[in-house]
Amino acid sequence: MSQTFRVDLRGIVDLLSHHLYTSPQVYIRELLQNAVDATTAAHGTHGTDAAEAPGPIGRIGLTSGEATGDGSLTIEDNGIGLTEAQVHELLATIGRSSKRDELGFARHEFLGQFGIGLLSCFMVSDAIEVITRRAGEPTVLWHGRSDGSYTVRPAPADAQRAEPGTTVTLRPRPGCEHLLTREAVTELVTHYGAHLPHTVTVDGAEVTGGPAPWDRPAGEDPGERRARLGSYCEQVFGFTPFDVVDLDAAESGLRGVAFVLPMPANPAVPARHRVYLKQMLLSEGAERLLPEWAFFVRCVADTSELRPTASREALYEDSLLEGTRDALGAGLRDWLVRLSRQSPARLREFLRVHHLGVKALALHDDEMLRLVTDYWPMETNVGPLTLAEFRERYGVVRFTPLVDEFRQLAPVAAAQGLAVVNAGYVYDAQIIDRLATVDEQVEAEPLRAADLTTHLERLASAEEQALAVTLAAADRVLARLGCDLLVRAFEPSGLPALYLLDDDTAFQVDLREAKERADDVWASILGSFETAEEPRPRLVLNHRNALARQVLALEDAELRATCLEGLYVQALLLGHHPLRPADTAVLNQSFLGLIGRAVAGGAR
Repeated sequence: MSQTFRVDLRGIVDLLSHHLYTSPQVYIRELLQNAVDATTAAHGTHGTDAAEAPGPIGRIGLTSGEATGDGSLTIEDNGIGLTEAQVHELLATIGRSSKRDELGFARHEFLGQFGIGLLSCFMVSDAIEVITRRAGEPTVLWHGRSDGSYTVRPAPADAQRAEPGTTVTLRPRPGCEHLLTREAVTELVTHYGAHLPHTVTVDGAEVTGGPAPWDRPAGEDPGERRARLGSYCEQVFGFTPFDVVDLDAAESGLRGVAFVLPMPANPAVPARHRVYLKQMLLSEGAERLLPEWAFFVRCVADTSELRPTASREALYEDSLLEGTRDALGAGLRDWLVRLSRQSPARLREFLRVHHLGVKALALHDDEMLRLVTDYWPMETNVGPLTLAEFRERYGVVRFTPLVDEFRQLAPVAAAQGLAVVNAGYVYDAQIIDRLATVDEQVEAEPLRAADLTTHLERLASAEEQALAVTLAAADRVLARLGCDLLVRAFEPSGLPALYLLDDDTAFQVDLREAKERADDVWASILGSFETAEEPRPRLVLNHRNALARQVLALEDAELRATCLEGLYVQALLLGHHPLRPADTAVLNQSFLGLIGRAVAGGAR
């Protein structure tokens, strides 16, 4: 047998009025929203451009606790008003939107969507009194209480309204009196409704916030507008903008401006924006209005079509918001392109601060890829160069995908006449790969530690044969450290040894060490990742270096081994490689051994 749910009205009222909203201060916003919708229904709406607006379309007056004399707050509008039947249906039915009836409130001009906004008033008051009159109908008095009960009756003679409209009265619950004072009400009305296209007063004083950021008042020149928006940004966001970008998304009726940050922003922290819905403040911390890569701007915008969440404190994620996000991202992209064409120096200044966002966009956008290629200087072993400049000078774009590899290879590669880009920073390697994919004329290749040996000069056959016995003994010394030995002749001649370790070899080395420490089960699992060969790092001795040649020429095998271990550790340190416990032991052993030899020799 089908049954209906039993609902505790007191619990529902408490849930919605105390837990749906983040702060009791939003009661002012909800009262304003209802008044705005009522006046819009009665008087229509005008164009959204302030320069074309014929003037306010309605009157909304708030009277604070000081002015009423008894601590209560009233808000009065000259809107459409309600009949007694509509009061029963709309004010007393939780979840029924008061904007979906024959009044025409389903149209997009209205702020309200859920019919529960009036419940926010129960956060500051235990009772709500509504006096309302529809044209040609008698005045009705509705009295609602936080326990879920209400009464409706004809208004007494002293509460009759001469004109259509509505008056809402709240009497503060204990502890909430401060929220109904003139100062508090004026501040909240200014905060939420300063840009509404209506005359809004508090105790007779008109509340206005001046032109909205998205407005273009008649007679305001670009310099004046830039100064006004700069001042607004400092006041609201706390910084002087690097630039101001106008935003527009016709599909969602969005108008606004984006303020470009003058300092770096953390890409991991979602950007928070100030969003208005039909010129009523919706949220000061709206997220995901812009694409994730646009973390370098903060924006303020007004929309007429995007949907709010039930609390009207955020935007509802749907296909319209997704399309708006793409449109706003395209606008920011176009601004960057214009900046590159009109002010390249200013673009470079912007990139020095916000290159991460632009590089992230370049991974998916050809125009941004060109911008990064032409204007963003990357680190190379021949000085900072853009990819366009590097390619023009050296043809092949050789790069190292890791910063540590660049540090160990850069000086040696430069001495061999090889120019190398450090692509170890965020997005750089992907940008180079994409550039080579998009432009078939661009040749790019990674330079790994193992590849560099092919560019180093081998010894003559006679020299290799003369050193064969010594090299075999030296190779056994380094084998204990998990390292192979090579002897090559290369520049700079002042570098005695070079330690070469690419990331693939490093992975296999770490894997073997982890396998030795693991139990049988984990050792078996880790063993499945090992390659058939056992790649090892290489210590390359420089035969052009006098010290390296002298070490190889030592007849004392023990002293030669100690010197090789010292060169091994020095090469590790020069390449910024971490020292394992075994490497630290070798460092101490070789250092103390050489000191011991020197002391013993000096004593003789």
